[in-house]
Amino acid sequence: MIALIRTLLRKELLDASRDKRSVMAGLYYAIGTPVLMCLLFAVLLQQLSSNDELYIRIDNVDAGPALVQYLANRDILHGDESKARAIRLSLADNFEQQMQQGRPATVILDADHSDDRLLSSIRRIERALGHYNSEVAQLRLMARGIDPALMQPVDVQIHDQATPDSRGGMFLGIATLTIILTLFYAAMNLAIDTSAGERERNSLTLLLSQPLLSWQLVVAKVLAITSFSMLGLVVILVVSKFAYGLVPWEQLGFTIRLNADFMLFTLLIGMPLALLSASLQVLVSFMAKSFKEAQTYVTMVLFIPLTLSMVTTYNIASDYVQWLPIAAQQQAMIEYLKGSALPLPQLLVSTLLTLLLFVLFSYGSSRLLKSEKVVFGL
Repeated sequence: MIALIRTLLRKELLDASRDKRSVMAGLYYAIGTPVLMCLLFAVLLQQLSSNDELYIRIDNVDAGPALVQYLANRDILHGDESKARAIRLSLADNFEQQMQQGRPATVILDADHSDDRLLSSIRRIERALGHYNSEVAQLRLMARGIDPALMQPVDVQIHDQATPDSRGGMFLGIATLTIILTLFYAAMNLAIDTSAGERERNSLTLLLSQPLLSWQLVVAKVLAITSFSMLGLVVILVVSKFAYGLVPWEQLGFTIRLNADFMLFTLLIGMPLALLSASLQVLVSFMAKSFKEAQTYVTMVLFIPLTLSMVTTYNIASDYVQWLPIAAQQQAMIEYLKGSALPLPQLLVSTLLTLLLFVLFSYGSSRLLKSEKVVFGL
């Protein structure tokens, strides 16, 4: 039995390796995604850490010279229409008089808060105005002989236990998301070609005419597809190691380092996911009646792992989701990169569920191959 499966596996690997387009289509994702993410992260980090001069329109500048100077010291400057961003700061005519009398002076910040391109600039101005408001309030209290500390009944002291490796947050989630999805996209074309494709080429009926069981054929196909999924995983890990190393993470006070230990850990927990991915795509491909229909079905089904991975990336998953396949493995990868304790109970349960699904999907495919409608695509 083992010898027969080994022979079938060798045949599937040989057929798959001959289809260089399908192999490279999967590897393109593994190679290109880290490079694109590297460029995206570099641009995003530059925007987040940028302290360039911000030009805005300030109406009635002469009414509040102290405030205008305070903003200028923080690189928030008054500019004309051609230079300033679409943000307008208006000072009331009696601004200086109100300030001298110790009364609230009106400042209007006029901007489109729905414009994502302006959001960081708006937040920057709001923080500067808040600091100015706080400093003036303290000076007013001191001028009246009142200790400003009275306005701070609780002295909050924050001790940050985060390490440079654990501050990545969303960036770690996105990096692990691309790695997890490689297991599903790297061999997607091969999974469709070895099932729906073989059926259209009439080679599937030839195989089933041989003295072998349908489950043996399914296992051989799943193992072959799993091999290419793991190849894609190895490629994206190697490319990510060098690509993410070029991103200046230190600008935001953290680092993302994909060392050899993390790679081995990812390969270990990725193997069950690769089996799940291969068996799922084979099952869906056999359920389709044509190659094109299989492409549509498999693409739609892959939204399930994408959703599970995204809810983990953006930390919107409930506690129950963290026990499911994909979500638990990705969470374990994130915690490993952070240097935190691994969620071993969730990882163990999700691994068992992953292997159980692999068995169920493989069994379902073997059952389908016993139907003439499925074999002949009727």
